[in-house]
Amino acid sequence: MKSEQLKMQNRKALVIFSGGQDSTTCLLQAIADYGRENVETISFQYGQRHAIELEKAKWIADDLGVKQTVIDTSVIKQTTNNALVDDSQEIKSAQEGNYPNTFVDGRNMLFLLLAGCYAKQHSIKDIIIGVCETDFSGYPDCRDIFIKSMNVSMNLALDYTFNIITPLMYLTKAQTWEMADKLGYLDYIRLHTHTCYYGVEGGCGKCPSCDLREKGLNQYLTHSSK
Repeated sequence: MKSEQLKMQNRKALVIFSGGQDSTTCLLQAIADYGRENVETISFQYGQRHAIELEKAKWIADDLGVKQTVIDTSVIKQTTNNALVDDSQEIKSAQEGNYPNTFVDGRNMLFLLLAGCYAKQHSIKDIIIGVCETDFSGYPDCRDIFIKSMNVSMNLALDYTFNIITPLMYLTKAQTWEMADKLGYLDYIRLHTHTCYYGVEGGCGKCPSCDLREKGLNQYLTHSSK
């Protein structure tokens, strides 16, 4: 085993886990890097209309044999309104320089802060989150500059040395599928994760999230078959 792998095997990791493609890929990579016994997940119930993702997250955590902690953050609905927490709104992509209406103000900031509080209490220093800047969908809290600034702020606020790790930050969606395939879990991701914003089992095939997922998969399969 390489020295870097040995170093990681002696550490613990907390994966911010939604049950979707990206966070599940991060979880599988974390298990490979840290060892199953050193990995935990934390999930958030914030009133999302696609609450089916939490059912998927629980099933996957149980299936992979890792601990899952679920935190109720539905208070966020008292401070912001968007298409992910209001099922009366039609989900739309970003238009004319505006954010997509699926952007939840403060969501990743809140998730990271609460994950940090939990991690500190359980002597965990590495927090893994599946945000991605390459396939940027208009979410400012998925940018690398935000993650780095949040890392510094959390270290100062909690007086603890966190490492916020973003394995997918500069990967395209096709490369994320490739990562899952190399881990031996491409079909697992396809069958057991949930991405659709509308919460349709198997995906609606129309929302921006489903579109990005399907295009990335087709690009990867086309490239890998050559």
